[in-house]
Amino acid sequence: MQLTTWLRLVAGRPFRGAGHRTALVAAGLPLHLAVAPLWLWLLGATAASAHTPAAVAVTPLPVLLTLLVTPLLTAGQRRRYRALVGKDLPRPAVDGRSVVRRLTGLALWRHVGYHAVAGPLFAVLDLVVLVVWAAALVAASLYVWIWALPTQWRVTDLGYTTQAAYITVGGLALLVLGPRLTDALVRLETRAAEVLLGPSRTEKLARRVADLAESRAGVVDAADAERRRIERDLHDGAQQRLVALAVNLGLAKATLGDLPEEARKVLDEAHREAKEAITELNDLVRGLHPAVLEDRGLDAALSGVAARLPIPVRVAVDLPRRPSPTVEAVAYFVVSEALTNVVKHAQASRADVTVERIGETLLVVVADDGAGGADLAAAGGTGLAGLAQRVASVDGTFSCRSPAGGPTVVTVELPCAP
Repeated sequence: MQLTTWLRLVAGRPFRGAGHRTALVAAGLPLHLAVAPLWLWLLGATAASAHTPAAVAVTPLPVLLTLLVTPLLTAGQRRRYRALVGKDLPRPAVDGRSVVRRLTGLALWRHVGYHAVAGPLFAVLDLVVLVVWAAALVAASLYVWIWALPTQWRVTDLGYTTQAAYITVGGLALLVLGPRLTDALVRLETRAAEVLLGPSRTEKLARRVADLAESRAGVVDAADAERRRIERDLHDGAQQRLVALAVNLGLAKATLGDLPEEARKVLDEAHREAKEAITELNDLVRGLHPAVLEDRGLDAALSGVAARLPIPVRVAVDLPRRPSPTVEAVAYFVVSEALTNVVKHAQASRADVTVERIGETLLVVVADDGAGGADLAAAGGTGLAGLAQRVASVDGTFSCRSPAGGPTVVTVELPCAP
């Protein structure tokens, strides 16, 4: 039983999908031969031009006709692969705004090379494979023809002879060879079509980079949306409960005057802890995504940050229209973190923040009159390095100029969607 199953698998494996692949070869034959007459015409006209100068005038015509039929043949080849073997050939990037660019682009001439050079060669191979299939089918079924055809219709009277048996065995051998030849030819044609009719390696890399940039932008937007959701949940949930707890503890302190001293101390401590928890939660919420940024924009949000700092900060925001929420959030956190660094490390007496939109770029500049010496390379993944990574997440540029003795100027350019 196992031997029978193995023989069935071995005998049937080469023929799986052979019909579709053979149909692909047969459908490709007319498409591959379509340009051949034009190039034969070109060769004939070129040869005739050596004897008849007037023939030179018609020589470019086959080339023009080839350029005209190339898009149609390319569409036919794409449809052939998609319909018969489920192979989708990606379209190369073509500049449709300029006829000159399309005519001088590599994509068009790769297509012409496929149809004019590779096409006739594949046509010969297609014909060979189809002849092998036809000969195999006729030879393998020779005894059927001997039995079915009348004697007067036979080309030779083989009869049930040893020669007929040899031909039948040869036909069976060709039937086994046919699928392998077809598979090899289909792989060769598919590879050539991918290289010449599909996008080039450079175009694939460019498309991959664009896909990755779009995917990264989606991840950044999703992360920003998640921060806003967490901020709303904390503001509307935990923060309100802590405020209610602090209020209740304050009322208890004011109304319960006959408590023992130990109980009053515990109540005072709980009230103080509740207020400190509210303050820390407020700082955490602002660090996630301040509500004022979403409601009123960068000007109000940065003014609030500056008002909480112990040094004077001048804030100048000039935005004719608001940027995207993601870019706006990056700008806010860059300014907030940069000002925090100024207070902690710069020993500055004042700072200036400028935010303006120049064309499709959001320019953010944070300057202070501190001691300087900030080093982005030595940041070790935090501080300035963290700001640079946040800016890079939206394809922005980050620079920090901080000579010893100051001043320190942090400049950020963020791309804005049109």
